[in-house]
Amino acid sequence: MEVPKEQITALIDQGLYDSAQMLIILGDSLFRDREYRRAIHTYKQALHYYKIVPKQNSTSSRSSLSTSNRSSSPNSFNVSAINENEVKYKIASCHFALGETKAAIVEMEGIPSKARNLQMSLLMAKLYRNSRHNRGAVACYKECLRHCPFFIEAITALAELGATPKDIISLFAQTTNRSGRALFDHLDSSRWLQRYVEAQCCIASNDYKVSAFVTIHNHTLIFRSTVLAGGLELFAELLQRFPNNIHILLEMAKTDLQMIKYVKVDAIIGKNDEAIINFEKVVRSIDPYILTYMDEYAMLLKVKCDYSKLSKLVHDLLSIDPSRPEVFVALSVLWERKDERGALSYAEKSIRIDERHIPGYIMKGNLLLSMKRPEAAVIAFRGAQELRPDLRSYQGLVHSYLQFSKVKEALYAAREAMKAMPQSAKALKLVGDVHASNASGREKAKKFYESALRLEPGYLGAALALAELHVIEGRNGDAVSLLERYLKDWADDSLHVKLAQVFAATNMLQEALSHYEAALRINSQNEAAKKGLERLEKQMKGVDPDAPEEDEENEVEDAEGDQEETDLL
Repeated sequence: MEVPKEQITALIDQGLYDSAQMLIILGDSLFRDREYRRAIHTYKQALHYYKIVPKQNSTSSRSSLSTSNRSSSPNSFNVSAINENEVKYKIASCHFALGETKAAIVEMEGIPSKARNLQMSLLMAKLYRNSRHNRGAVACYKECLRHCPFFIEAITALAELGATPKDIISLFAQTTNRSGRALFDHLDSSRWLQRYVEAQCCIASNDYKVSAFVTIHNHTLIFRSTVLAGGLELFAELLQRFPNNIHILLEMAKTDLQMIKYVKVDAIIGKNDEAIINFEKVVRSIDPYILTYMDEYAMLLKVKCDYSKLSKLVHDLLSIDPSRPEVFVALSVLWERKDERGALSYAEKSIRIDERHIPGYIMKGNLLLSMKRPEAAVIAFRGAQELRPDLRSYQGLVHSYLQFSKVKEALYAAREAMKAMPQSAKALKLVGDVHASNASGREKAKKFYESALRLEPGYLGAALALAELHVIEGRNGDAVSLLERYLKDWADDSLHVKLAQVFAATNMLQEALSHYEAALRINSQNEAAKKGLERLEKQMKGVDPDAPEEDEENEVEDAEGDQEETDLL
């Protein structure tokens, strides 16, 4: 609401405000205190006063408008004059902080494109991206790189929006220094920046070309994965130039995590995992206060069943900054075992804090899926996919659709994953999973699983799925021979569990027992192995494992008695 001219004049006459500059100082203070509504109102007061100042100030006003390239942080202030574009940017920043994207865009579009500096172009890019106006976002991110080619955030965003390395690198030549020369004409540093661009574009386009090689560690044969041409190799090259760089280490850890999602070929799970090594190097040695990607680290610790480290990580994150979305995703991961509803509320809180935080949507979708709420899970996974499609969102969509028998939609999502990630064995397996969900498609499923294994022979997920298909079709011998072949090279608890299940189904109880015990030696927290072993012990004692426990029968009788009493009352 604009303040009437008479009221502003009265304030000035009383000496409460010397000028619009004082209003801007007040607005900046309110912004720092996160009183965004009051800040917007105060900035608009300043603009209104600026327009009605006496004519004698017009000369200084025109000179102030020529300083559009000065600092435009909402907390900064030009003492000598008011820059109208700066004030509009501050108002837009308040709207952005309040999540009012449309109002912020209206303010920013009131600033001529040629008058926008680096910070203004960045805010404009974020606003366009949030409103899914990707073409406008790309143009603004490119403008950021013309201002400063070292703007890492702009490079990453352009890669995620589909720009090619050539498109991004060509912008560097358009950047000039104060002397008017191209910035990289006299610098050798252009090569590392180009490699960084190539790395981000590889990751954004899911460029994971995987091969297996053998190493010896403590006299143990280990099959490991290596990226022959892709993001991880490029980041490793950059790390040699910038040792212990936090940003590169985090990007490598995230890429290692993607590799775990795409192909599981590490023989020994634990300290040898590259993602855990890089995360721990950042957290423990270099910067113990970092929060970026720490929710992804929490998910990884959960996969590894390292709950003591997970608990400590969450405790540390809470002490650093309890208002960040990463902290609430990590809390959700920690609480999943204890209270799924509580975990879901934490995941939803992370999305409320930052509606573009993808791990929050993934965590929410997985929780809803485990709670047998597939329709709601689809919405969560769609939210993640709209922000940035990756394998996790595709997997979530496929499994959600299958859970409420939407086979056609599941197949469509799986095929979309295959198109987006043609070099991913997991995408192929996803199509196989859909076909395997009904008896008529099992032959097709077998072909997709075999294709996945030809593409990435070390992908255990496809091997386990193929073994399960053999069991369903009564080919237990084929399932055992396939799993034992992989077990020679991979010491993996999931392989032992699957073998134990096959042996138990064919009444080979002693062999099943040895494999359940082997699985628990590798991973003492494996729930499938614990439950399978408990069931097997009943079978070995001659007890029907499906028969209800005596306590359970008593509970049922008590419940029936309670119901009768209720009816009588």
